[in-house]
Amino acid sequence: MVGGDWLDIRGWVADLCFWVSDKSVGMSRFWRYKWDVANIMTEFVMCVVVFGIIMLSMFMILWMERKIWARIMDRRGAITSLRSLWVGEQGVTAGEWWKGLPFGMGIPVGWVVNGLNAVAGNRSEIESVDRVNNRSWHGVWWMLPGFIQNIADGMKFLPKEHMPPAKSDRLVYEIAPFIIISSTVLILGLIPLGPHIYGPNPTLSLIFIFAIFSLAPLGVFFAGWSSNNKFTLIGGIRSAAQLTAYEIPLLITVLAIAVLAGSFNIIDIINFQMDTNVWFVFLLPLGFLLYFITMVAEVERIPFDMPEAEAELVEGWWTEYGGMRWGLLFAAEYMRVYAACLLGAHFFLGGWQPPFGNTLTFLEVIPGVVWLLLKAWSLFIIFIMLRAALPRVRTDQILEFGWRWLLPLSMVNLAIAVWLRLWVWDGGDWPFLVPFLMTAVAVVLFAVLSMDEDTEQLEERRRPYSVKSVEPAAPGVGKGSTRR
Repeated sequence: MVGGDWLDIRGWVADLCFWVSDKSVGMSRFWRYKWDVANIMTEFVMCVVVFGIIMLSMFMILWMERKIWARIMDRRGAITSLRSLWVGEQGVTAGEWWKGLPFGMGIPVGWVVNGLNAVAGNRSEIESVDRVNNRSWHGVWWMLPGFIQNIADGMKFLPKEHMPPAKSDRLVYEIAPFIIISSTVLILGLIPLGPHIYGPNPTLSLIFIFAIFSLAPLGVFFAGWSSNNKFTLIGGIRSAAQLTAYEIPLLITVLAIAVLAGSFNIIDIINFQMDTNVWFVFLLPLGFLLYFITMVAEVERIPFDMPEAEAELVEGWWTEYGGMRWGLLFAAEYMRVYAACLLGAHFFLGGWQPPFGNTLTFLEVIPGVVWLLLKAWSLFIIFIMLRAALPRVRTDQILEFGWRWLLPLSMVNLAIAVWLRLWVWDGGDWPFLVPFLMTAVAVVLFAVLSMDEDTEQLEERRRPYSVKSVEPAAPGVGKGSTRR
């Protein structure tokens, strides 16, 4: 197993919580409970730490999607730079606003602003900054142009008015967003981020997390039904049907991971990959593909975003939500995507283990949480590429693809995991030949099937991803027309 991570946040928090408990509860007549109090405080603080790290790092995937998607579409995307906070836009600033701050805060804030202007202002020794003068969206590349717009876009929802529909089921309408958001937040607090950065660690953490993951679709259906709108109702029904068809293959795929690792504990699954020196993506490449496809459908991203389908359902099940409730629902969608990427990194990419960890030991200098975030961000790029490359799939095709293709394949993947665990693994490191052959066979099959052009199936329109209509879309439209 790779050596321990030097960033022992949990150890530091535990020591601090015990010191606080010992100096408070330990000096009272309830001193016998000081350990229990210290443990509760430790778990609470670690949940907050994990959630805070995930939320802060989630700004990166928002920025990545805006920029990468824009580049794919041959655009520049959001370009407002962090420099606009102190430079202003086109030379228009708020003046020396810091002088109005109370409690003497204006002095240090003024030093910071003047220092930033000296380093990255309109007149700077940095040639790229000086050349663009007061166009503050250009200049220093390390300030990530467009990043600050994510914060601005989120804050603009705060002052917007909440206007529920007059004839909605008000109680269910108001509760539905809380079901979606609270379940998503609970998931994030339970995802481990490092060998010493995790909250509660139940033995069945894998089952617990996916049980919580399954609560959000209930909130989606309640939101669509309670809004008293035919578009939201259709979106809610589509969501219930779609998630039922894809959650079963997803759970069977995750079960294969648990079978191969011999545990339902996420940290044990990561440690198993470290101890045997092979990431599961090389042992179960089919499982990785199934996990990713089912997760794309689970979080309702393109091409499986029929419950929202703004082209035909306005905005789907959340059409009637506005203001901060809409903003939180939007954020919850990205939280679920981020959770899917983090869990995918744990299940298939060794979690916080650096690549070639047992060989390139110098990579252990970088904290495990950094490796985990890099892997999760890399997986999120696949979500972006799918959004740019694939069209939206029809509802009947989504359901057929889930039941007729993914469910049988998930059973095959489970059988492969059982075979590897019981008849191939000898209790030590995996022989190099095993992951090599599994990966090679998967790559060859994927290439062959990707290039397959069965003209008979194309003519009969029996392909699971066909976008051609079987019947005319409207009077006067001939057969073989393409639905957009």
